[in-house]
Amino acid sequence: MIKIKDILSDTTHRPFELPEGQWEYYQEWNNTLFLHWVIPYEILQKCVPRNLNLDTFDGLCYVSLVAFTMENIRPKYLPSISFISNFDEINLRTYIENDNKKGVYFLNIEAGKLLSAFIAKSLSGLPYEKSNMKRSENRYTSRNVKKDFYLDAEYKIRDNLQFKSELDKWLTERYCLYLESNHKFYRYDIHHKEWELKHVELKQLRLSYKICDFDLIERSPNLVHYSQGVKVLAWKRQII
Repeated sequence: MIKIKDILSDTTHRPFELPEGQWEYYQEWNNTLFLHWVIPYEILQKCVPRNLNLDTFDGLCYVSLVAFTMENIRPKYLPSISFISNFDEINLRTYIENDNKKGVYFLNIEAGKLLSAFIAKSLSGLPYEKSNMKRSENRYTSRNVKKDFYLDAEYKIRDNLQFKSELDKWLTERYCLYLESNHKFYRYDIHHKEWELKHVELKQLRLSYKICDFDLIERSPNLVHYSQGVKVLAWKRQII
C-alpha cells in the first residue's frame, strides 16, 4: 500500500524545500533508463527560452534521454484508469536553474499511447506526441514517425550504485519542471524519494534525435543510469 505520508516526510535529499499547498497528482515513473550526453553551452542555449537559465556541472551542460513507463497517474482524489494512466514515455530534457531551484526543461516528449498523449498534453500543457513504443525487460524501442526520431536500446541491468557521485545526484535529483506555454512561463513542483540507481551496461544503442542545432544520431552517451522507479507527487503549476 502506498503511504503518501512516507513520501512527503522523506525530504533530506531535496536541494530545496517542499512547495507550499497540497499536491494535485500522483504518478509512478517505473523501469527508468537514463542516457546522458554533454552538449556545448553555445549550442544548447539556442534550444531553451531566454527566461530560463541553463544549469551546468563543472562548467558543462547536459541533455538526457529518459525512457520509462508511466503508471497509475491520477488526480489526488480519483483512481487511476489503466488504459489512460499507464503508458511508456520518452522525454529529452536539459537542466535549468531559476530562482535557486534546479529543475528540467523538456526539449521533446513522447508517449506510447495516442489517447494518453492527448490527455497529458491537454492537462499539463507539455508538448506530448505519439510515438510507437515497445519495451521488454531489457530492451526499449521507439519510433516517432512524424519527426523520424527513433531509439533502440538493449541493456543489461547490473548492481546498485553503492556510492553516488555529485554528478549522479545533479542529473537525477530534480524537483521541478519548467514550461513555456503561450508566451508564459510556468514551474511544476514535484516530490519523490531519492532515486535508487543501478549500473547498466548498454548492449546495443541505436538512436536518432535531432533538436535545434545538435543531434544524438548514433552518439554514445557520456553516462548511463537505471532505476526501478519512483513514486511521484506533483503540484499545480505556478507562473514564474
